[in-house]
Formats: sequence, C-alpha cells, structure tokens
Amino acid sequence: MREPELLVPASSLEVLKVAVIYGADAVYIGGEAFGLRAKAKNFTLAEMKEGVEFAHAHGVKVFVTANILAHNSDLEGVRAYFEELKDVGPDALIISDPGVFTIAKEVLPEMELHISTQANNTNYGTYRFWHAQGAKRVVTARELSLAEIKEIRANIPEDLEIETFIHGAMCISYSGRCLLSSFLAGRDANQGACTHPCRWKYYLMEENRPGEYMPVIENERGTYIFNSKDLCMIEHIPEMLNAGIDSFKIEGRMKTALYVATVARTYRLAIDDYKKSEEYYRSRLPFYREEIAKCTYRLFTTGFFFGKPNEETQIYDHNTYMKEYTYLGIVGGVDERGCAVIEQRNKFCVGDIIEIMKPDGRNIEAKVLKIFNEDGEEQESAPHPKQKLFIELEGEAAPEEFDILRCKG
Repeated sequence: MREPELLVPASSLEVLKVAVIYGADAVYIGGEAFGLRAKAKNFTLAEMKEGVEFAHAHGVKVFVTANILAHNSDLEGVRAYFEELKDVGPDALIISDPGVFTIAKEVLPEMELHISTQANNTNYGTYRFWHAQGAKRVVTARELSLAEIKEIRANIPEDLEIETFIHGAMCISYSGRCLLSSFLAGRDANQGACTHPCRWKYYLMEENRPGEYMPVIENERGTYIFNSKDLCMIEHIPEMLNAGIDSFKIEGRMKTALYVATVARTYRLAIDDYKKSEEYYRSRLPFYREEIAKCTYRLFTTGFFFGKPNEETQIYDHNTYMKEYTYLGIVGGVDERGCAVIEQRNKFCVGDIIEIMKPDGRNIEAKVLKIFNEDGEEQESAPHPKQKLFIELEGEAAPEEFDILRCKG
C-alpha cells in the first residue's frame, strides 16, 4: 500500500496558509495566467513566493497549475512565465498541453512535471507515454473506475505517481474539456474562463414558435440536465488506497477558507485514522460525514469510481448549494486581552453561540461576549464584511491563530 498525499487547492495566500495548517501534504495554486481558473483570485508572483516559503517551512509542497490548452499566441508568454517561476521555487508544475510541457522541460529542466486531468488520461498506455517524456505524475481522468485505476497501477512503472480527485465538483464533460461555455457565452473553459453552463437551467424552444419556452422535464421536477452532485469519497479511503493511488486531490480552487479547512481537515483525520486501524476509521465514519457536510456542497456522489453514474448522481430540479454553517472569519492572532482578532466575513452578534474550528480536529462552542472595532469601540453586531474586529469569547478553549470561527445556519 502506498503512502497517500493529501493535495488541497488554494485560491489565495490566506487560503494556502489555511490548507497547510489544516492538514495538506501539498497545495496546488494558480498564477495570474495559464491556469484553468481565470475567475479565481489566483496568485501574483510575490504571493506565490511567500506561499511557497510558508508551505516549505511547514513541510508542505506547492504545485503550480499551467494547464490551459495553449494556442500559438500563448507560447511566448508561457516561456516567460516559466522563467519567472525559477525565482518562486514551486515543487511541481501541473500541465496538460504537450507544447507547454516541452517548454517547461527546456526552461525548468529540474522541475517535477505532473500531467493534468485535462489531458484525458484514461489508459496505462497514456501513462507510459508521459513517463517516457519525463513526467513524474499523471492525474487520472474523472471518468475512470477504481478497477481501471488499479489496472493502470499494475501496468505502469513503479516510480510513476497516480493522482486522483477524491472530493469536489464534477464536470459534466470528460476530464473537464468542455465546449459549452465557449458556445453559449464566448468564454473558453479550456483557457480558464468557464462560466459553468452545466449548472444552468435549460428550456427547449421550437424554431417556429420563438419566445415560447418549454421546460425540459425529468419526471415531474423540471431539470438542470447537466448538474452533477459533488464527488465525496470520505467513506472509501481503503478502496482508494488499494487502487494504488499516490495523491488524493480535493477540487476547489475557487472555494472559501472555511470550505478548504473543513474538507482538508476531515480527509486528514480520515487518512490518519485509517493508518491506525481500519476498524477505528470505520467507527468514525458518522463523524466524517457530519463534518464534511459543514461546508457548502451539492449533495454527494461517488462519481465513476464504482461504475458509470446513473440518474441518481444528477440534481435535476435545482442548483442550490447545501449550506449548514456560515463562515465568520479566521483568527489572525490574539491580543493582550485574549480577544480573537479576525477579518469578519459574515454577520454575527453579541450573544451568539459560535463554533471554534481547530486544526487538530476539535470543534469548540463559544459564546460571543463582546465585539470591538479597531478604535476600541464596542459593537452589538458585525454586519460589515472584511471589517477588522476583536472578539471576546466565552468557552472552554481560548482561540488561537488559524482557528476558524463559524456558526450554524
């Protein structure tokens, strides 16, 4: 059995630090160009460098995405970008395009190269090809079953690593190579600008009856015909390991710090608990399920891992996220009064019972006794997003840096 890496996404420097503290073995991030999440906040080169230094100080690796399908006009920029990355010092690049791969080998010959899921890696012949080119790791296409991944593992070199998505949003197109966004909105999903049309609600219109919209019916409910449930394999860690997977990848480079912390911490606990014993891991399944549902999600599915998905993996009647907890802020420090210092993200009030989410797995209830602004003035509530606040809490454990404050509802 191979030692699994927990690979966690980060949309910003703040979220990178959260991912590191909450259990990631490696973090993947995007720069301001050549990655497939153009609408994410992404990283400047200075932020990348700071993030890499922070991660490395905690023994965590950083991978940079450069996984667009490049056009001629992209290639010179890619080369210049890779030259700039020499000073950043990431641990690997995630690439899908052979031309971009070739440039990376020329500019960064010592850099570890990983092949993105965008390259549609569905068979062991493809894996062998990329290994022969010098790739260290290949990311499985999302449409592979665990049986197929296990067969790939048995037919590729031992030193070639397999990375597989274990949690997060599922794309309706094979491995995310979608043309709908380009067709409907003029924004290329394969260039990082996806508008997620698979989440939209659709109607039919007959050409001789313009303006008359007929609902696409699936039973009595209407339909979001492309809208998949989210992948969640928290209950199947043993099967993932037995398939020979080296890296468990969480999707979500546009997610909040609360989402990243919640998912990273839950999978970290599950993997570590399984290492102790399978029996102990299985006894904790209700806890994992409860925790993983504390961030936003679209119900859950096991995707293609146990066979081709059926209608039960889709959500046909709405595109509403489930949301059980609200993100209040990350503790940036504790002042001389013992108050938690946060940049507020959602409204809460004096007297509210909130939860302190700690990196070690504990969740501790606390009552909000007082809220102070930067001028030392007391407030009854915190209605203004990103306001710096000082929170006096009553509870059995004091807040610490990188604790996350959240509340139910």
